[in-house]
Amino acid sequence: MKEKTTELLQKIRSGNAMIGIIGLGYVGLPLAVAFASKLKVIGFDTNDDTILTLNSGHSHILDVPDVEIQARISTEMLSVTSESQNLGSCDVIIICVPTPLTANKIPDLSYVKDSCMNVCSNLKKGQLVILESTTYPGTTEEIVVPILEKSGLIAGVDFGVAYSPERIDPGNKLYRVSEIPKVIGGITPECTEVAISLYNTIIEDIISVTDTRTAEAVKMIENIFRNVNIALANELALIFERMGVDAWQAIDAAATKPYGFMPFYPGPGIGGHCIPLDPYYMSYQAKRHGFIPRFIETSGEINTFMQMHVVNLIDEGLKSAGITMSDARICVFGLAYKKNIDDTRESPAIPIIEELLRRGTTLKIYDPYVPTISVDGKKINSETDITTTFNSSECVVFLTDHDQFKTPEIFKEIESSSVQVIIDCRNIFPQTPIGKVYLGIGKPHSPR
Repeated sequence: MKEKTTELLQKIRSGNAMIGIIGLGYVGLPLAVAFASKLKVIGFDTNDDTILTLNSGHSHILDVPDVEIQARISTEMLSVTSESQNLGSCDVIIICVPTPLTANKIPDLSYVKDSCMNVCSNLKKGQLVILESTTYPGTTEEIVVPILEKSGLIAGVDFGVAYSPERIDPGNKLYRVSEIPKVIGGITPECTEVAISLYNTIIEDIISVTDTRTAEAVKMIENIFRNVNIALANELALIFERMGVDAWQAIDAAATKPYGFMPFYPGPGIGGHCIPLDPYYMSYQAKRHGFIPRFIETSGEINTFMQMHVVNLIDEGLKSAGITMSDARICVFGLAYKKNIDDTRESPAIPIIEELLRRGTTLKIYDPYVPTISVDGKKINSETDITTTFNSSECVVFLTDHDQFKTPEIFKEIESSSVQVIIDCRNIFPQTPIGKVYLGIGKPHSPR
């Protein structure tokens, strides 16, 4: 392996290495575009529409502009395909596929396994395989390596393996791929060295760790930290609502402490591919090692409960206005899991909408970034005119704090519209609109 490692290092440093990236979604596509500024990249995806869109010079990811796709393709630094046999021509193969949960909240590694089988069928001596998909500690050694070794080649001897947790924050214009420090751990020191050299072509700040398990643990720590602290903020919000305390104002004031505190805020639930899923990945693996992660699981339960709390707030608000849930005309504003993006993965909006439909409401949705959403197998189209939507709704529910929703003009439109009930899940409104029933997560529900 030493001779092959030297050869691969030379290819990377001379700019002659070919990089293969499996999975061209929210993680894989930005990574492919970044690498294609320095090295030739082949992007692989099983979705024919994705391949067609990219080959036509258009991006299906909001964070990646069309102009960047067109620039990389026109210079032949980037090509995209669904043909897995092209993996054999790559020097490094990076796997960036989804790692969802089953209905029973058990890790679903089928995408990782399928990708590894494709790599195995095309694996050659001297290649380096890197997993970036978020997963529990032990996945690379227990799942990835055994599948790849079905090729007859030996990991760490004939080919290299490493793990580097993805750190993509959709909608974040300040921290793109090249600005985010990269954690890397290989199954051998040589694997780590080659992976560091590769990522150094586009990322300056590299953090190497002892092995792949440690690198996998890093991702778990990052997102479970956020999950737990969001759960704390949500539980405090539920308590403060009953106490007559504005949770948002209290958290902002606490955040003025210059040490020992980091602000987290309540909301209708958590979304995205990482924070809602990672605790269950860690919980699954912890139980396999004989440990019950009570703190982690309780945090997940609190954050999931917030979806039902939103429905309860809607019911309370409608009753205050003399409207029954089954007769209500409701519009949900904001389908993405966070502001100013089009990503609806694990968005709390979906189960909230499902519950409202089960209760017989007349429901509309509005999101400037999301034209349609699938609920219970049915597509619901977003409304296109916000003023008309206000005037045809008795209750509006703000689940996402898109910048468009936080303007003085929107506030005035709601005040002058036929809306009777406002449910504010993101502290969008600095004051209660005149003449409306206004309830919000973390907002006082009782007199002081």
